[in-house]
Formats: sequence, structure tokens, C-alpha cells
Amino acid sequence: MSNLGQDKGSSTDHVNTQVTDAVTQANVKVLGDSPALSLSNLYQTISQSLSLSVQNSVTAQQQSNLVHQATTTQGVSLLYSVNTAAIGAATSETLKSDDTENLIATLGAVQALRDSGKNANA
Repeated sequence: MSNLGQDKGSSTDHVNTQVTDAVTQANVKVLGDSPALSLSNLYQTISQSLSLSVQNSVTAQQQSNLVHQATTTQGVSLLYSVNTAAIGAATSETLKSDDTENLIATLGAVQALRDSGKNANA
């Protein structure tokens, strides 16, 4: 029967120097690698954040293009549904104005002309 660990003053309580050297080297390696690992984690986080912001801007641009396309399609459809004189008047008014409010008012006038043409035909 061994009395290992029972006698605290014996020579078996000494730790081998090779073990302490290995533990010390492992600790030094961990401490040495820590700045590089933390910077690499930071770089990955920043790159992911930037890529998400680019993806969000692309999605917003696509949605904006869809709205513009739908608006253009609706305007062209409205212009094709009225008679030629109304189209000429609307085109003339549109080309004279650069203002969005004037364009909206002109489209309203075109729609009113179209509606009055439908009432006259009925």
C-alpha cells in the first residue's frame, strides 16, 4: 500500500520540471496568440457587417427599381387609354415642366379627360 499524498513533506510532492516547462510554454503560447485571434475575430465581424450593409443597399435599390417600373407602367397605360388630342396636350405639358407636382397635375388632367371621354361615349 502506497502512502502517496499522505505525507506532505516527502519528496513525491515535487512537480517534474519538464511538466512545469510544458505548462509554462502552453500558457505563453496562449497569451501570445490572443491578440491575433481577437483581431481576426474583429476583422470577421467587421467584414460581415459591411457585407450585410451592402446586401441591404442592393435590396433597397431593387425595391426602388420595382416601384419606378410600376409607376412608369401605370403612367404609360394611362396615356395609352386616352384619345390622341389628350395625349398631345399631356405630352406638351409634361415636356414644359420639370416639377414633380406639375407632372402629377398633368396626369390628373389626362385621367379627367379620359373619364370625360368615357362619359361622352356612353
